[in-house]
Amino acid sequence: MENPIALKRRKGSLGSSLVASCRLSIPGVALLQRPCVSSPLPAAMKFSPRVSSSRRKSRKAHFSAPSSERRILMSAALSSDLKNKYNVRSLPVRKDDEVMVVRGTFKGREGKVVQVYRRKWVIHVERITREKVNGATVNVGIDTSNVVITKLKLDKDRKALLERKGKGRSAEKGKFTNEDVAPPLQEVD
Repeated sequence: MENPIALKRRKGSLGSSLVASCRLSIPGVALLQRPCVSSPLPAAMKFSPRVSSSRRKSRKAHFSAPSSERRILMSAALSSDLKNKYNVRSLPVRKDDEVMVVRGTFKGREGKVVQVYRRKWVIHVERITREKVNGATVNVGIDTSNVVITKLKLDKDRKALLERKGKGRSAEKGKFTNEDVAPPLQEVD
């Protein structure tokens, strides 16, 4: 008996793509063929040939990343007033920043960051603890994607980083203004 699912390669207008069709083989009945959904999401286009889109390679790079890369990956969004003030969307979380949990079990809780635990990919926030069976209290790890930074611990390096990131996102970044690109309608004839 043959495999009930057969994949066929078809030539389309944009090149070749893998299209799946399901074959139902029932003894004594003619071969039935119907379209089969192999994946709910369309395949994303790959932009850089030097970057792998392999799941296992991405996971290996993520979990074996050095501390310097984990710092960048453990960034959190800034609150809306800090966003408007510094013109920056997110920053790496550091000890003594004040954060608010916006997702998960501890949603709505605020506190100061006690520790950034890069090895476990979590941060510890003061007053977010649980009690162990033996009575000891331990900090609960919170993922940085689930928090918003509400108050920054600023030093000269952090100020320089904010200035550098804000300058890159400023509105007056381009070489040309709208008037340079499109002349007023009165002059065009």
